[in-house]
Amino acid sequence: MAKLYDADPVREGPRLNREITARMVRLVGADGEMVGVVPLRQALEAAADADLDLVEVAPQADPPVCKILDYGKFRFEEQKKANEARKKQKIIELKEIKLRPNIDDHDYEVKMRSAIRFIEEGDKVKMTMRFRGREMAHQDLGLNVLVRVRDQLQDIAKVEQMPRVEGRMMVMVLAPR
Repeated sequence: MAKLYDADPVREGPRLNREITARMVRLVGADGEMVGVVPLRQALEAAADADLDLVEVAPQADPPVCKILDYGKFRFEEQKKANEARKKQKIIELKEIKLRPNIDDHDYEVKMRSAIRFIEEGDKVKMTMRFRGREMAHQDLGLNVLVRVRDQLQDIAKVEQMPRVEGRMMVMVLAPR
């Protein structure tokens, strides 16, 4: 019976030094100049002479491209780039604003200020119109409020999902333009 820990550990990232299997490699020197296509042994010797690592930066190329560099520093720079890219990403959230068909003017304005703030931050807004009791018989009043919301926000938002009834609620989704 084979044991799980007998296998070599799988390492993330590019191959380096003795892990490179190609016979010939396209070598890029430590200072960034193109050396050319050389045997792997010569590339390893050049890296050892410079006291640096031979890193396979483009394994899919023919022949593979290898660069002489400090692998620790290279990994640090790659990690820094990945963290910067992750910081710049904006995760779009879906914010929900709940309304009623017979909402008062002041309450409506407060909800609209919230909706405008959410949309300007880049988030989607789900406008939920809740109906209670006999209000279900007057869904046109709720639809009128949602149409009013759409008209007021048409400059900064587009309707991603038109108003539709889900049980005792009418839902409309707005997304930033």
